[in-house]
Amino acid sequence: MTTIPSRPTLRATDPESIGRSVSDQDPAADAVGEVVVLVDRDDREVGLMPKIAAHENGGVLHRAFSLFVFDSFGRMLLQRRAASKYHFPGLWTNACCSHQRPGEASERAGARRAMEELGIAVKPEAVGRFLYESTCPRSGLTERELDHVLYAEHDGEVDPNPDEADAVRWVETDKLFVELAGEPGAFTPWFRKALGTLIATRFA
Repeated sequence: MTTIPSRPTLRATDPESIGRSVSDQDPAADAVGEVVVLVDRDDREVGLMPKIAAHENGGVLHRAFSLFVFDSFGRMLLQRRAASKYHFPGLWTNACCSHQRPGEASERAGARRAMEELGIAVKPEAVGRFLYESTCPRSGLTERELDHVLYAEHDGEVDPNPDEADAVRWVETDKLFVELAGEPGAFTPWFRKALGTLIATRFA
């Protein structure tokens, strides 16, 4: 497992006040959804912070998740992040990725975001986690995350939210590995790590 040095964290006891500070930056922001849970490397909660602040100045370690969705044919659902996203836009990645809200289980967060981003109802299963860090060259924001990997199954239509994803597709895993080898820059930097965790924990 990659070891990421710990950084000083900011604590807060009033999530509502944090939410208001985020809304001041973005009037359309959801006060609760825009707060991330700060954690140590063992996933122990150490505080709360506005999402943007947690990604600035090298980032502060916080909890996140990556959801993988497969259909009954064994194909994986991929989304291409919308061009309007503030970090890593236009890259292919797993079904959806986001942050747990304070007090929200990873599985529930995954189900929530699957509906919000893709219009699908799923029942995610937590399968593992990994430490991850990457800075987006476009925004300068850094993701320092303890990422919980989730697995779910879905057959049927997918209705992506254009603010989140500008394309979706189902792909056979053997073809995906060929793509990853030939065009690694077409995928988000966390995707390979999350996929490796999924394979090692659920498909080993």
